[in-house]
Amino acid sequence: MKRFLGLAAVSLFVGSLSCQSEEEMKRERYITEGILIYKNNCANCHQAKGEGLAALYPPIAGSDYLANKQEVYCLIRYGQRGPIVVNGKPYNRPMPPQPQLSDLEVAELVTYIYNAWGGEKKLYDVKKITAALKECKSPE
Repeated sequence: MKRFLGLAAVSLFVGSLSCQSEEEMKRERYITEGILIYKNNCANCHQAKGEGLAALYPPIAGSDYLANKQEVYCLIRYGQRGPIVVNGKPYNRPMPPQPQLSDLEVAELVTYIYNAWGGEKKLYDVKKITAALKECKSPE
């Protein structure tokens, strides 16, 4: 009986996976990869839960800065220098550029950030991010 229940649970789980749309499965893959990219490239300053670090590094979680998506894409690729204001607080530490990240990795990172801390349930496809990154101007 236990074995039957275990098999039934596995079948139910696998069946529920097959009910997901292609886009939902792709979004979940992007999020999974985005978590790793975030941990390796962003968490040191912005912290594991995106809360930032005191007055040094701004939060990402719940950040009003996330509203300007084009700016976020560019900031990831080209970094940022000079003062910024996030959630009404000033910050003035440089953010290093991440030119080693491919357009796909930027898309995965953005998908993770906006799904984890931006209140969205959305896929940021690499094609959209590639087009958006072409519009960025490298900071002087």
